Parts: sequence; structure tokens; C-alpha cells
Amino acid sequence: MAERMLQFVRLSQQTPQKRSASQRREDFREIYDRFDPDRASEQASRCSQCGVPFCQVHCPLNNNIPDWLKLTAEGRLEEAYEVAAATNTFPEVCGRVCPQDRLCEGNCVIEKGFDSVTIGSVERYIVDTAWEKGWVKPPTPSRENGHSIGIIGAGPAGLAAAERLRIRGFAVHVYDRYDRVGGLMIYGIPGFKLEKEVVLARWKQFEAGGIQFHLGVEIGRDITLDQLRERHDAIFVATGVYKARDVELPGAELSGVVPALDYLTASNRQGLGDSVPEFESGALNAAGKDVVVIGGGDTAMDCVRTAVRQGAASVKCLYRRDKANMPGSMREVRNAEEEGVEFLWLSAPVGFEGATGAVTGVQATRMHLGLPDATGRQQVEPIPGSSFTVQADLAIKALGFDPEDLPAMFGEPALTVTRWGTLKVDHRTMMTSLPGVFAGGDIVRGASLVVWGIRDGRDAAEQIADYVLAKAKIAQAAE
Repeated sequence: MAERMLQFVRLSQQTPQKRSASQRREDFREIYDRFDPDRASEQASRCSQCGVPFCQVHCPLNNNIPDWLKLTAEGRLEEAYEVAAATNTFPEVCGRVCPQDRLCEGNCVIEKGFDSVTIGSVERYIVDTAWEKGWVKPPTPSRENGHSIGIIGAGPAGLAAAERLRIRGFAVHVYDRYDRVGGLMIYGIPGFKLEKEVVLARWKQFEAGGIQFHLGVEIGRDITLDQLRERHDAIFVATGVYKARDVELPGAELSGVVPALDYLTASNRQGLGDSVPEFESGALNAAGKDVVVIGGGDTAMDCVRTAVRQGAASVKCLYRRDKANMPGSMREVRNAEEEGVEFLWLSAPVGFEGATGAVTGVQATRMHLGLPDATGRQQVEPIPGSSFTVQADLAIKALGFDPEDLPAMFGEPALTVTRWGTLKVDHRTMMTSLPGVFAGGDIVRGASLVVWGIRDGRDAAEQIADYVLAKAKIAQAAE
């Protein structure tokens, strides 16, 4: 047990043991082992307990990171869990999938020669221990308040709102078109980053707390938004964004040119034991194939690392900017490089080659970084005469996600959207153009991080509760 904090001057940064690249290429298990108690306590003791904790400032949830680091260093793990859970609905998820190198750890004020505190690994250790010890309890209210809330979407934002509202005594009904709870946490994020048992445990816990899930229910097909509004006192829309951004290039219609989410969903479903015809036929299976992934975000990293584990003959990532300008986590890039992925920096696709209707290669051109645009980011420009072709049996487009046309899907034209297609809300109240219908998460802010979804869900829950209770109070006063 650590005797005091500020041990960064004595102890070097140490992450949990990472399995070798040759081992982790063979399965979809998480790549990091768990901290043992002594190592977790030591690493937590490296925190400097600074007066203005930039780790907390740069965390979307403003987690009380220095507090639970100190409690962990002192061996007071149950208290550390209570502090972590007070601001975060899924600390066990964030400890695994948050890009800590861009958020909390990347803003740690410890001088860089000493390296930052391993915040994410300690967070994961705290909450995994809490699950083992039975400290994690279902979200049960002290009393029911007689009001009902409908939530559309069982992803991070919807589930975070559901938990907060249930604790406050609301009857909570969550509707989702898929057959499992978790959204992209279950079908979009591979198991080597987030093992599915972690998400499934929360699903069971929320059901035990009285949250009711209606799965396989699509709004606009199985039930209308109007019917939901009649059934509940308020609605929270947290559908996320699932429409893949496309690239209109010659040959994009060839078989073997597939969207990233289709590919990842097939892999995750197969891992969960589902029958996936597209995987079994080889259409969405990289085994034995030359794979090219187009894109530079975290989804692209998920795709290349999944292809490695499926036994691809070769895996290349095509990205039009350089490594320093990649939007994805540098930690994920390093993991991919260790696992044998080849990165083709400053390379942009210009078309797809094919034979007998199937892709055989990706045509690309070299790029160079030009002057910064209005946002300060360098523009990319093609280098004349630099075309080349990369052999590919499977080309995966990981170019990001856009919102689906919710007004059309829901059959509700009065639901207004922004010029980007996201739902338009009053950012003070989080209410849409329809009274009593709120929205948050990716469907409002665009494709983002799990941690931002949690933040929006928790914030929306407070606004929804205030709205419903105030409306009931006014109605009661008018009687």
C-alpha cells in the first residue's frame, strides 16, 4: 500500500501486462491483463494531486479522477468505486475504450519526462474489482414517482439516461431495433477492446433495477413516435448515427467493397455465437484475404485489427494524411503496428479495380500536406503522376458515420434537423422541436465517443425529470 502520493518521482509509469502481438493475433480477448492490487496502488500513488486537475477538466464527465486515484493508493477500493460511479454510468467501459491519450492522461500535468498516470487502467481495475466484490448494485429507486419515460436507443446515451431516471423513480422503457442492449458497444467495438460480457452484465443489472427493454422494435415500423408520446410522459431519442459515409469512386459497387460497420457487426455477432450468413459465406470474413481499410479513425483501427485476428493474408490501412494527423488514438495505431498492420500514409483512394464483379485492388494516389484551411488543419493535395494500386480481396470503407433521416424513419416531419442531419435541440434543455421529446448523444452531436454519449444521457435525464415533474405540478395546481 502506498504511504503517500506524488510517487511519480520514484516510480515509473507502468501499464498492466500486455499480451504479446503473436498471442493476441489469435483471439478476440482484451489485450491487457488486469493490474494486481500492489501495482494498481503504486500506479495510483503517482498522481500529484494537483490543485487544478487537468485530467478532470479534460474528461467529458468531469470524473473526480484525483480522488479515486488517492483512494486506490490507500487501498480504499470500495470508496474509490463509489466516487467513480458517482459521475460515470459505465466506468468499466470508459476505462477500456476511452482515448485516454487524448483526454485525461494526455492532459496529466506530471512533467512529460516522468509520463502520465495510467488513469484508464486504474479505473478499469477499480470497477472490475467492484463487480467481483458485489459492490455494483442495480439502479433501484427509493420510491416510484408514477411517471413513465420512453427511450429510443439502447446505446451509451440511452442507457445512461435510463439509469439516472430509474434512480429518481421513473418507470423507464428502452426501445431498440437490435436484439441486444448496448448499441455500438456490443456490435461496433471489437472484443479485444471491450469484451462483451462487460456490456451484458450491465444489461442484466439494469433489468434487475426495473428498467424494461423492448428489443427488435423499430420506431416508425413497429410503433409510431406519436404512439410512444401517448404512452409516456416524455421521450428521449438516443439512436446514435449508423449511416456509413460513402466514397463515390469508380468500382465502389464491386463485391468485396464493404462498409466498416457491416464488417464489424458481422464479426461481433459471430463472436457472440450468432449465425451470420455473410460471415460464413466469406463476404464479411477476412480469412486468407488481402485486406485494405480506408480511413484513419478508431473505426478503421478496429477493422484492421479485426482482420488480423480473422487470419487475413495481409492488412493495409490507407490514410490520406500522415500519422501525426490521424484522428484515431495513437495507442490503437501502435497496437495495430505491433500486430502486423501496414500503414500507407498520405495515400488516398481514387477507385477500385475488379474482375468478374469482385474487387481485386484499390487504386490510390500519393498526397502531400498543403497550407492550413480555416480550421487550422492542413489541406491535402494529390501529387501528380503518383498513382499506384494496392492488391485487395476485401476493401473496407471506414470513413465515419452520418445520421439517418429520422423524420422520415419516424414518420414525424415536425422533428427538425440541422444541415448535417442531426436532430436540432435547444442546447439548454435538450428538447427537440416536439414538446416532451428530448435528444442527445451522437444523433445530436454527430459521431463521437462513448464518454460523450454518457455525458449527454446523464444531462438529458436531469432535464427530462425537471420537465415531467414541473408539468405534473402545474397540472396538479390547475385541478
